[in-house]
Amino acid sequence: MTITIALTEDIATCRKLRRVVFIDEQGVSEADELDEFDPECLHLLAMDGDQPVGTARIKVEGDTAKIGRVCVLREFRGTGLGAALIRKALEVAQGHASRAKLGSQVHAIGFYEALGFEAIGPVYDDAGIDHRDMVRAL
Repeated sequence: MTITIALTEDIATCRKLRRVVFIDEQGVSEADELDEFDPECLHLLAMDGDQPVGTARIKVEGDTAKIGRVCVLREFRGTGLGAALIRKALEVAQGHASRAKLGSQVHAIGFYEALGFEAIGPVYDDAGIDHRDMVRAL
């Protein structure tokens, strides 16, 4: 396994990965997963050789870089790829903002806490899944 993570303009491939994870696996509706923000976001694509295996996007809003649509194909979970995607997103975001924010699925809060994020605010429903906002300084 030789994983590379880089900025990409290949939004179609990112969307294919998101479809597999969010729509097919987690049951999120296509209307909730696809939005109008992709063109204004920075996109990361994780590759294992020539196979796309994970993605995330960064939407800069003022001094905040909102990290979202973070997903890793099932067979690559537990390998450290998700953490590597977040670390790369934080690295990219540092040039654009002073803090990072994300909406974590409740079951993943500990994962993001280990990467320096702090949960804030109440639990809320996003596409039928409980989430909580998390922030960290860059």
